[in-house]
Amino acid sequence: MVFALERIGLKAEVTDDVQTIQSADKVIFPGVGEASSAMKYLKERRLDEVIKGLRQPVLGICLGMQLMCKHSEENDTDCMGIFDEEVVLFSPPVGGQDGIKVPQIGWNNIHNFRSGLFSGVQENSFVYLVHSYYAAIGKDTIATTNYITQYSAALQKNNFYGVQFHPEKSANVGEQILKNFMLNAMG
Repeated sequence: MVFALERIGLKAEVTDDVQTIQSADKVIFPGVGEASSAMKYLKERRLDEVIKGLRQPVLGICLGMQLMCKHSEENDTDCMGIFDEEVVLFSPPVGGQDGIKVPQIGWNNIHNFRSGLFSGVQENSFVYLVHSYYAAIGKDTIATTNYITQYSAALQKNNFYGVQFHPEKSANVGEQILKNFMLNAMG
């Protein structure tokens, strides 16, 4: 993520220091890993409460977005509850379909944009995803995609944004989304 931000001319600091996070103009909450161990790490440092209390724009990426939801089926994990969504495991179709595997790994298109986060991004643009769990479509959904089922590609509530995909790996589309989050006012 640091290199993706450098490509658009921004310097980022990776930290779990509370004061640094609270004083940042914008916060990116990335995530790679497993829900229960990530939540344990956050709770031990009280970062879950810090993140929930932030007033500046916050962008959760992949597991970061999932941890901003209320609960994950992954090891039956209570999450932060910013988004009122359950995170559930993909269920491959009965009998299997060629090419349908869990985790979803690869490029998929996103659509139904409802946020300035996607300003300058064309409907059905492709982004890169790697995940086994997803958030269903709900009131905070601002973009959707389809793999086995329709689900939330992105969520927004107040100053909190979440994307299931990896913008840092999503070529020009991801770069535009990062620019929108970091440099532009969004609505």
